[in-house]
Amino acid sequence: MQGFVDMVQGFLDLGATVILPVAIFLLGLLFGQKPGKAFRSGLTIGVAFVGIFLVVDLLVDNLGPAAQGMVDRLGVELNVIDVGWPATSSIAWASTVAAFIIPLGLVVNVLMLVTKTTKTMNVDIWNFWHYTFMAAMVYAISGSIVQGLIAAVLFQIVCLKIADWTAPMISEFYELPGVSIATGSTISYAPGIFLVRLLQKVPGIKNWNTDPDTIQKRFGVFGESIFIGLFLGAAIGILAGYGAGEVIEIGMAMAAVMVLMPRMVKILMEGLMPVSESAREWLSKRFGEREIYIGLDAAVALGHPAVISTALILVPVTVVLAVILPGNALLPFGDLATIPFIVAFIVGAAKGNIVHSVIVGTVMIALSLYLATDVAPIFTDMAQNANFDMPEGSARISSIDQGGNLVNWIIYKLFALFN
Repeated sequence: MQGFVDMVQGFLDLGATVILPVAIFLLGLLFGQKPGKAFRSGLTIGVAFVGIFLVVDLLVDNLGPAAQGMVDRLGVELNVIDVGWPATSSIAWASTVAAFIIPLGLVVNVLMLVTKTTKTMNVDIWNFWHYTFMAAMVYAISGSIVQGLIAAVLFQIVCLKIADWTAPMISEFYELPGVSIATGSTISYAPGIFLVRLLQKVPGIKNWNTDPDTIQKRFGVFGESIFIGLFLGAAIGILAGYGAGEVIEIGMAMAAVMVLMPRMVKILMEGLMPVSESAREWLSKRFGEREIYIGLDAAVALGHPAVISTALILVPVTVVLAVILPGNALLPFGDLATIPFIVAFIVGAAKGNIVHSVIVGTVMIALSLYLATDVAPIFTDMAQNANFDMPEGSARISSIDQGGNLVNWIIYKLFALFN
């Protein structure tokens, strides 16, 4: 069993840049594409994700130290450390139930497609670690592999249903036809869509139109996304206490993120569209006219400047929330750079309105801080059982991504009632 787990972990360690091209190539062949065309689609998508993750690394490498600088300046002392999604995923894959998740997840997805209970064919296998963490949490409190796998399936079903529900918005706002997002961290923030709709009915606030196009019209050349990235990046550098040189450096980095990310997403769509068209033709021949979505990583939504702008504003907001919220014990750090991923649905629902997105994002992140604080004891136990190297000086750990995940928390609490 351990050998199989190691093999699975080795496969996942290859990352989305290898896993997704292989999955797309196999899908292309399944849907009747010629091998050369299918291989080109997979290769193009792989190249796009290499570019996307290079830009994400640029974002993370600059936001991480800046966030630490803000925390240090505020003198925050909280006893639960946000270790971020990389550590969280490694804890998940160290669980006894980990070996079952990928084959089970694929079977569940195929069954739901056959029974027409989902329209999403989720090829984002790399992010199945969210299902694994869900299973590991329930296994930790129950000692039952069966209960853990049931919990993982429930989590996956919720992810796929939310992916179906939000796919039209992904197509319309993000201009990604045939794409859905079933990433576990992103779907947790789907309730924010209802808050956005509520906010859009509030007198006064509903008229605060601050999408990138409006900003550009109002400020001319200085309202372009490249300048927004520069200004917001510089502002974060100032809040972090950086010197003039470092402020300019992080400003340039965020300007680069704003410009480069949309270009990478365009390359992604170049590779994805032939597969999507083949899938529709194949399905229509066998099942009649039927809509099908390809489930991809939430990184594909980062190409819109409103997502990055909202996330950059929410980084210092999250740090301040951690300080002022009574009862919160989580010190945000590792997952601050994942904020662009978790606000994708909120920004899409707000149609790029940055003010509305920041308001709703603030509410949802505040909720995540409390949820992550609540699950810190079981999170820490799982880490210790996985021989995870605890951060120096920390008694407990958690994360905004999965520890603060609303769907994860609800399912965990349901199983806790019986254990």
